[in-house]
Amino acid sequence: MGTSGAMARCCARCQGPLEQGDLRCAVCGLAAPLDRAPAPQLVQVLRCTECGAAVSYSAEAQAPKCRFCGAVTRLEQPVDPVDQADWLLPFGVAPEQADQALRQWMATLGFFRPSDLGRAATVEGLHAIWWAGWIVNVDALVSWTADSNAGAHRSPWAPHAGQTELPFRGLLVSASRGLSLEEARELAPSFRLDRMVPAAHRTEQQLGPADAVLEQFDAQRSAARKVLSERIAATAEDALQRGVIPGSTFRHVRVAVLLRALETRRVALPSYVLAYRYKGRSYRAVVHGQDASRVTGSAPIAWGKVALVIAVVIALVVIVVAAVVLARAG
Repeated sequence: MGTSGAMARCCARCQGPLEQGDLRCAVCGLAAPLDRAPAPQLVQVLRCTECGAAVSYSAEAQAPKCRFCGAVTRLEQPVDPVDQADWLLPFGVAPEQADQALRQWMATLGFFRPSDLGRAATVEGLHAIWWAGWIVNVDALVSWTADSNAGAHRSPWAPHAGQTELPFRGLLVSASRGLSLEEARELAPSFRLDRMVPAAHRTEQQLGPADAVLEQFDAQRSAARKVLSERIAATAEDALQRGVIPGSTFRHVRVAVLLRALETRRVALPSYVLAYRYKGRSYRAVVHGQDASRVTGSAPIAWGKVALVIAVVIALVVIVVAAVVLARAG
């Protein structure tokens, strides 16, 4: 979403930018002026009865099952306005590459997974999805406290505190209900945000598989505030220790984040959701739509191998204990 026109107005309390469609300021929560209210959009979506994800509806590509989790979907026409993605990232991975990527990922899962997983698993569904996300620019005022070795004198630690401004640009934050936060975090680093095209071009050129569906934005951008605060707080601790907090060793680092001037763009991110079955049980994996080497998802555990390792460890402990007892007795 651009910053001119649609972001010309600011919040009367915190001076954060107000985007078209904001009912409240995304930073401080103050109600937006009535002239910022979104224009009603009469849309229909397919809503999952299990995970709650909503995707765009078209008569040509009806989907009785959720593309994310496989549960039943129902047709819904929301009363509240529904936000649309302003930008799309085109697919760079073909469906057959996604299937191959899944097999390769299965082979890298390690010892505690079934050794025949790649051969015995059966792919039951492969769906192209544009999932919802925000690209965020924000300034954060970070208040911090910490102990460090600077100025400690006779004690090993000395207390320090302060505030610092940290700018964050181009952060990708998940707005998806169909993907978990963990799945979104795994996929996010590899997206080529410099390749975004306006969402209106979706009908003008081939940006992905013909049956790809677009996830709708259920949440207003104010919903990004909590996720964004948590992400910034997690990364600010490392940033502070690289030059803000005095000293070379640290402990008890605590941070509190106050967001300022939150600007967002709504973007649709390409991925493949694959459902596969192994020995009668279903699992899900998600393949990055631009980087087939990045795959995340669930997989079965070889409990026989787990039991074997536990038995070996117990046997070794018994042998060591027995050896110690014999040595003391001798």
